[in-house]
Amino acid sequence: MQLNQGKKLPVSIVIPARNEAKNLYHFLPAIPADIGEVILVDGHSTDDTVAVAQKLRPDIHVIHQVGVGKGDAMRTGFAACTQDMIVMLDSDGSADPAEIPRFVQALAQGHDFAKGSRFVKGGGSSDITPLRRIGNYALCGLVNLLFHERFSDLCYGYNAFRRDCLNHIVLDCTGFEIEAQLCLRVQKAGLKIVEVPSIESRRIHGQSNLHTFRDGWRVLKVILHEWRHHSTPRSTANRGKAQEKELSTAK
Repeated sequence: MQLNQGKKLPVSIVIPARNEAKNLYHFLPAIPADIGEVILVDGHSTDDTVAVAQKLRPDIHVIHQVGVGKGDAMRTGFAACTQDMIVMLDSDGSADPAEIPRFVQALAQGHDFAKGSRFVKGGGSSDITPLRRIGNYALCGLVNLLFHERFSDLCYGYNAFRRDCLNHIVLDCTGFEIEAQLCLRVQKAGLKIVEVPSIESRRIHGQSNLHTFRDGWRVLKVILHEWRHHSTPRSTANRGKAQEKELSTAK
């Protein structure tokens, strides 16, 4: 899908940010100009995050987060979206805006949720540590076992979905576990999911707010909670067809 067609695409980009002013310079200008809406949710920044965002992208919609945590920020951003498709983009510079068309194309092909994956052909990561890789592998394996799925990645923040998915699910996480909860509740709602290859770069400036053991424990609790309240496992009959289309989204 080409992004430059003379009109705005029905896409909302949601960016949670706290003290990410230096990183905004590296990726915000790279977001295609024809994206319909760019929303930055500022999480009580004490640097120039908001001023820099408005300088680099004058049309950006800034929301000042009332609560705390990435999950709370994402839910705040989702509630403000007005476009048909929503793309989640981290503000640390690890996500490449050039991949946005890949996610949008996956939704345009009929999927409801385009799940970024660092561990399928065409994906990769220069940021994930060995410990986090093992943790993600274990948590993803547990999800596949409990929910009869074949996901390759679970704890990754680059995802996209149709806005009307929010009519079928309720999100209530406040932290980094929001990605796992979103994926599992979309899965339980029986919506169409496809994995999209994505390359994760290193954070450019600053230190991550992610704490491996604390946030890994929170993801585990989300998985177990969703499983305990899981009625009928979603059929994977269409998963093979979805995976066959996966690589086409990278073109």
